[in-house]
Amino acid sequence: MSQVSFAIFRSAGVRFGLPLALAVLMMFSLEPALTAFAPYHGLLLALPYILLGIVILLSQPFNQGKTALTAVLMLIAFYVIQTHLQSPLADNKTHLIYILLVTLLPLNLLQLHLLPERRLFSRFGSGYIIFLVLQVAWASLVANHFAERDLSQLWDSYLYAIPGVSPMPVLLILLYLGVGFACGSTILKRNHGYDQAIFISLVFAGITFSVFQQAFISSTAFSVAAILLLLNIITCSHELAYIDQLTGIPSRRALETEMKYLGRTYTLAMLDIDHFKNFNDTYGHDTGDDVLKLVASFLKQIKGGAEVFRYGGEEFTILFKGKETAQCIEYLEHFRKEIADFEIQLKQPDVQPEDEKTGTKKHKKQDSKAKPIKVTVSIGVADSFPDHKPANVIKEADVALYKAKESGRNQVCQN
Repeated sequence: MSQVSFAIFRSAGVRFGLPLALAVLMMFSLEPALTAFAPYHGLLLALPYILLGIVILLSQPFNQGKTALTAVLMLIAFYVIQTHLQSPLADNKTHLIYILLVTLLPLNLLQLHLLPERRLFSRFGSGYIIFLVLQVAWASLVANHFAERDLSQLWDSYLYAIPGVSPMPVLLILLYLGVGFACGSTILKRNHGYDQAIFISLVFAGITFSVFQQAFISSTAFSVAAILLLLNIITCSHELAYIDQLTGIPSRRALETEMKYLGRTYTLAMLDIDHFKNFNDTYGHDTGDDVLKLVASFLKQIKGGAEVFRYGGEEFTILFKGKETAQCIEYLEHFRKEIADFEIQLKQPDVQPEDEKTGTKKHKKQDSKAKPIKVTVSIGVADSFPDHKPANVIKEADVALYKAKESGRNQVCQN
């Protein structure tokens, strides 16, 4: 799968929309699919256990603890469905277990957003699994205790379900919609991989419970959810390996992979932030990080089909496939001018005061003296003619970058 494909799967829109699209597709194709796989119904019942088990095992080496916990929740839910919810919901105990499962699963999924990211096979993971086991034990006690009681008033009031539409009570449908809105908003806001894992599980669990009377709905929906969780792990592992965590753009490793598949015509530009050491020395490393993120945000907007990478430190690489240097200068110059015209408001570095009164005066003085500064970049450009070997083209771009710095910085030079 190419870098572009992974970038598409990492986008917030796809992470939000893909589970919904597949859920709709599954509902429309469920009947013909079940007919086609009629001889393999035994495998269909075992598939969620297999796929969710794989998700849990793969989550450990890829440090996807929340995804693993999501899979554990889905695994427990599927086990409860297969072992305790195979009789009609007219049975009081079965109905109680159904209601408890439908209530506890979304609440636990929502809770995962608030938990820290830790490995499943750790003290934290073990503690959380014990917490889940205690919930199952409590739910079992509640179901056994109220199994013989007349709960018709409860079913007809707070937990009223619309006959012929869904066995899921209206109140719990609203709960799922509310939790679903919260989880979907979280994906669109911060776009973490585990946010999608939680959203996937919520969507397909919700479908299962809303059309619970449909044959094989739980095994089908939970299998599709597990496949999406596997795709999520692959995407997140690629992100960890190939995406620079500070700037959010592809790293040097991604560039090295990309260079193995370049054609004979391309242009490489090496970019260096001017006087970057001064930002770190004067304002601190946090400000230096902010400058790097600012430059990266501008790099993402370069036209001409450019692909950008963080090469290391304050250096970035810009790749134009299928273009010669003359075709790229315009885009690089536009970028250089845009960032040079952008002003950053920076505060003076903190100085340890001799006393509280002096410190207050100094801070007021520093705030009044805070003034906007500008960031500039130097860029060296080289293309694949006459030598199309990427390592040699990078060297040529480095020579051009050195020339740009020697000539006064804040300019684009070609060797």
